[in-house]
Amino acid sequence: MSQVKENIRVIQFGLGPIGCATARLVAERDNLELVGAVDIDPAKVGKDVADVIGLDAPLGIEVKPGVGEVGTSADVVLHTTNSFFDQFAGQVVELLEAGFDVVSTSEELSFPWHYNEAAATALDVAAKKAGKTVLGTGVNPGFLMDSLPIFLTSISQTVEHIDVRRVINATTRRGPFQAKIGSGMTVDAFNAKMAEGRMGHVGIPESMTMIFDTLGKKLVRFENNVVPIVAETPVKTSHFDVQVGQVRGLEQTASGETRDGEFVSFTFRAALDEMPDGDTITISGRPELVINLQGTNGDLTTSAIAVNAIKNTHKAAPGVVTMRDLPIISIF
Repeated sequence: MSQVKENIRVIQFGLGPIGCATARLVAERDNLELVGAVDIDPAKVGKDVADVIGLDAPLGIEVKPGVGEVGTSADVVLHTTNSFFDQFAGQVVELLEAGFDVVSTSEELSFPWHYNEAAATALDVAAKKAGKTVLGTGVNPGFLMDSLPIFLTSISQTVEHIDVRRVINATTRRGPFQAKIGSGMTVDAFNAKMAEGRMGHVGIPESMTMIFDTLGKKLVRFENNVVPIVAETPVKTSHFDVQVGQVRGLEQTASGETRDGEFVSFTFRAALDEMPDGDTITISGRPELVINLQGTNGDLTTSAIAVNAIKNTHKAAPGVVTMRDLPIISIF
């Protein structure tokens, strides 16, 4: 029996590359309506959002510097700003208090209960008080290294070990992503940034703890290591001109152990001119499963999963939820 599709009104909060991509996708959907856009960049404020996100025809929606200035009713806010809890928590609370459900691409929100327990609990309290729902999602974290392997275990009789390997040719990715993996840095500058704790892929601990928690395993040891990948030949993109000896990307490995030894291992390798790229999920057990994926461009897939999650998030019970808590997300 066919279902009547609900028209959901959406505000885009953050108009960086991912925010522009999600806003464009919302504008394309016949059951979603883009009704507002927010960004603090003075170069974007006051413009028709169509000009900012790259649409030909104006939408009659002016970019505002704050959600309180949007001046229209809405159901859900697509939040695409910062990765780290201390940077985005205040924004999400403001959105909840304004009366919106929130779908966010902030990595540390994807499974916040282990490494940001106090802040996650406070956010959950705020969401329930407002009667609204908050979801953190993306392709990784949110899918490739956590919710997809978890779902694949549904066809397993036993699981002894889970390994996920993601290799990205970052030459095809947006500029901020190329910067985030250290492109063009010296090795010394890369290592200094690592020492500050904000270099490398964000979300590995969240993905690891989602798997352990969901499968009822106790995480007794977690290791997370990042090393630079150095250019042996010059590499040029539209954003960076990397010379021999400079950093062209990184490799991040993580291991999660129970008392019986390693249960989950991750490899995340992202670099300019890195080939072949793709994703491999290996679940050792009964049966032995090996799943290879091609084409999971992080920019395209992150914007897709965030927009596709709007419907289920809007229908979910109030509070902070994760991808494992919702019905299966699909295009709609």
